[in-house]
Amino acid sequence: MIILIATEKPFAAAAVSGMKEIAAKAGHEVRLLEKYGSKDELLAAVADVDALIVRSDKVTAEVIAAAKELKIVVRAGAGYDNIDLEACTARNIVAMNTPGQNANAVAELAIAMMIFMSRNQFTPGTGSEIKGKKLGIQAYGNVGKLVAAKAIGMGMEVMAFDPYVPAETMENDGVVPASSLKQMYRECNFISLHIPATPQTKGSIGYDLITQMPVGGCLLNTARKEVINEAELDKALTDRPDIRYITDIAADMQSELNEKYGKRVFATPKKMGAETAEANINAGLAAASQIVDFFATGNTKFKVNK
Repeated sequence: MIILIATEKPFAAAAVSGMKEIAAKAGHEVRLLEKYGSKDELLAAVADVDALIVRSDKVTAEVIAAAKELKIVVRAGAGYDNIDLEACTARNIVAMNTPGQNANAVAELAIAMMIFMSRNQFTPGTGSEIKGKKLGIQAYGNVGKLVAAKAIGMGMEVMAFDPYVPAETMENDGVVPASSLKQMYRECNFISLHIPATPQTKGSIGYDLITQMPVGGCLLNTARKEVINEAELDKALTDRPDIRYITDIAADMQSELNEKYGKRVFATPKKMGAETAEANINAGLAAASQIVDFFATGNTKFKVNK
């Protein structure tokens, strides 16, 4: 089988080497398309491949149509909104992600973002400590659990809301289950978002929730920009001059937010959540291993399309 690693933003060399080794041991050929400059390059490269590994690259319906032999596509990371799942399903192509491989990197960034905002973005002036503060985690999955553990280790109280996770699971981790989102926003000094961008979650974080936060509250987004209702965020920041917002995914109106609210808002220059050597390697190796296992046994454990 031919496996194409198509990454406009390349994997680390160690990751590529490991992925090639995993594939070669199973008798598969690996091709590499890095830093490609146009969609046409990607369309040409997928023409005869059996498997595709991407990072944030867009696997659109057009890409799927061009990949006549494609059987599986794996997104090396947790989010998979860059893959057209309907197009994959229509062609009986398995789409997978690699959950948990970037989780620690994102969790560490969330903690760092809380400290960064608490210390006035490291500019002169008296800041505050996160010890003794209350953190609310929206979505208690791989990343949320790690954020909770690290925050508890730093002396924070932690609450979480996730309708798909039993309260007992949270309580066993020392986390207080929230009965509702509004309760969590109302009680927590920090809210950390870890929800995917789905039809149900897009634009779901808006004025009514954000303005529930206590005085000095700070909203952290290491998830997806689409979950934020930007117009309502803007209104909340105007009506509540004590509220702060920090994000790993710049808003469409980020320059306007920066101009209006100064150091109350911050966006990383580019998405940094998975930008560690360890996460890069872990996600790449997992993607290659999942493809090899799929071809060998038919394993679709991490399938994300129907």
